[in-house]
Amino acid sequence: MTRVQLTRTGILRMALGGDGGAADPLLPAEGGGVRRAPFLLRALRIAVVVCLYWFTSIAMVFLNKYLLDSPSLRLDAPLFVTFFQCALTATLCLGLSLGAACGPPCPGLPALRLDPKVSRSVLPLSAVFIGMVTSNNLCLKHVGVAFYNVGRSLTTVFNVLLSYLLLKQTTSLYALLACGVIIGGFWLGVDQEGAEGTLSWTGIFFGILASLCVSLNAIYTKKVLPVVDGSIWRLTFYNNVNACVLFFPLMMLLGEFRTLYHFDKLGSPSFWGMMTLGGVFGFAIGYVTGLQIKFTSPLTHNVSGTAKACAQTVLAVIYFEETKSFLWWTSNLMVLGGSFAYTWVKGLEMRKVQEDPNVKSSERNETGV
Repeated sequence: MTRVQLTRTGILRMALGGDGGAADPLLPAEGGGVRRAPFLLRALRIAVVVCLYWFTSIAMVFLNKYLLDSPSLRLDAPLFVTFFQCALTATLCLGLSLGAACGPPCPGLPALRLDPKVSRSVLPLSAVFIGMVTSNNLCLKHVGVAFYNVGRSLTTVFNVLLSYLLLKQTTSLYALLACGVIIGGFWLGVDQEGAEGTLSWTGIFFGILASLCVSLNAIYTKKVLPVVDGSIWRLTFYNNVNACVLFFPLMMLLGEFRTLYHFDKLGSPSFWGMMTLGGVFGFAIGYVTGLQIKFTSPLTHNVSGTAKACAQTVLAVIYFEETKSFLWWTSNLMVLGGSFAYTWVKGLEMRKVQEDPNVKSSERNETGV
């Protein structure tokens, strides 16, 4: 079987451009030979998958907020929480793989074994992955759930910047305008958090770092996938095993083992139950995200994620009984609107390319700057 060799430029284009290879349902279908399932069945299946994604993602954020910054828990060990979730994810991957090996063959669950050579090849991605999950959790620790979406909303902007810096690839004017709206919403949100006395510059810093790491994670994921034969399960396993090893010196350096030693709820079953539940949701989010992309498309997944963020913000304001100003809500709407507009513009650009596949790369961004 001939393997397609991915060039560095091709890898970066796929990662930054979101070219996942799946067609959007709004785009014209290619060919008509495949018999499709009835519309009602497809709609029901998509609705179930989207609801599952929303529930898992929102529940994971609220659980992590409890573990990271609950006044009743008082555990100041964010790296340990992240480490535990990575360890549980690696254990679940291995357990499911062993279960599949003992039962009926399952192509989606390959046999997993720890190969030091592969582990070293995945190490650069693991370093970025640690930065991503740690900065995400530290951002959530220092900001409220309601502001969490705005605090780490610059991922799209970093995608555009890295596309230009690494590929010299221009972006259309309309997409840049959408990024401008996102940046405006971000700064307005920061201003309003400051006006309400709830601003945390530490949270803002980690939110920006998380956005950058998410973009870099997409690049390195595409780059490393061939090392694990394109298997997301293998990549998840190696990534989390590496992360567990790398977290140990970091926890020692920041004194989290001492914090855990003096933690009064270390022997509490309810604490470990919440930790385990948070780890299960952290493991499940990767699976349901893949499901949503599989049954819809990458673009539709982005739209769903934007709508989910809106619902998450409203739920957080209601749950924590917060009162927000008109401008605060405006900042959220700007971030969500800009993200939706960027996704829509990219969808139109994909449609144009699909309708005219002979369009040259330089002509695809004729409005680029």
